[in-house]
Amino acid sequence: MILRASVIVTMDGPPIRNGAVAISGARISDVGTFEQIKAHHSGEIVDLGERSLLPGLINAHCHLDYTCLRGRIPRPNSFSDWIRAINAERAKLSEADYLESVRAGFAEAMKFGTTAIANLTAVPQLISQLEPPIRTWWFAELIDVRQPRRAKEVVDLAVEALDSGPGWGLAPHALYNVLLTTHLAESPEEMAMFRDASGPLHEFLKEIGREMSDCGGKTPLEIFIGAPGSPRRIRPVADGRALPGWIIAHLNELTESDCALLEKLPAKFHLVHSPRSHAYFGHSPFQFERLRQLDFNVCLGTDSLASNDDLSLFAEIRQFSKTFPNVSPEEILRMVTVNPAQALRQENALGKIRRGGHADLVAVPFRGGGVFEEIIAFDGEPWVMVAGTRT
Repeated sequence: MILRASVIVTMDGPPIRNGAVAISGARISDVGTFEQIKAHHSGEIVDLGERSLLPGLINAHCHLDYTCLRGRIPRPNSFSDWIRAINAERAKLSEADYLESVRAGFAEAMKFGTTAIANLTAVPQLISQLEPPIRTWWFAELIDVRQPRRAKEVVDLAVEALDSGPGWGLAPHALYNVLLTTHLAESPEEMAMFRDASGPLHEFLKEIGREMSDCGGKTPLEIFIGAPGSPRRIRPVADGRALPGWIIAHLNELTESDCALLEKLPAKFHLVHSPRSHAYFGHSPFQFERLRQLDFNVCLGTDSLASNDDLSLFAEIRQFSKTFPNVSPEEILRMVTVNPAQALRQENALGKIRRGGHADLVAVPFRGGGVFEEIIAFDGEPWVMVAGTRT
């Protein structure tokens, strides 16, 4: 098959005008101008017309479990109020509800151009009943601060699942759950809890039975990194060597000492920002420019529909561009293609249109203006292909 489009945005070099991509099975076999590809490859020609063809988008942080919670949680007065509300809603969900929710989430994400996703799930025992229509990295979420046995069960499930293939991970929900995290320094309440041993989140978790001896004196980041004086039992990456394997969500609350600590790190973790969920909570400004200067790999994600309107990464792109108008459109597009592919260790297979890569592609209208400017302004449902098949 040959796909022809007005522009091929490879993310692996300059855009190719009147370009084409040759596809063999589920892989990309070649990319170039239409004349070049037509001269060297045969097969059906699919002309996408006046469109820009780009790599499929990668959602680096999502909770598809909560797709069914869209619109069911009013905007909270505080982050701890939101936690109370989502816990109350989760208690009402059956396994059938979770399955329906995840399936609906997959369909919606794909509809908006997501072809790969890092999904956190609190019900890993149900994964065997699901057939994801897009590439999925499952992270078994450890979230109940009162049930360490349950955390062990989830770990055992995840380890057992590793025998069936790649695409698994663990996602302790936050430092205040089991003290290894994919969510870090998300809210002012989290900062107050760890640094000051105070605030509504501290009181809520103390009230429901969390052991609070690790609170007081250290920021969430200092505890995660293992800065001097951090409790020994929660020093997961004390010398920084394990950091490249972490995908950290949020990192909204940073002190000057935190930034100094980040600058000195011998290795960097990957970072996911969720612009619309961030706006929903009214979190402290995300320090993108500073983190970029420190050479962090920043990706975008949708988070869940318990704090968002839909699962469109194009909407996240537009929100990010609005908040950070000085960031180039091309750099923003990298945050949903090249950067998350690197975070998932798939840089040779995803995030770019290149020979040998997966044929996961998205096309949006091209009206003759700036290619990247038009892409990040796109608002709608794109043309989507996953593994060489039009969805």
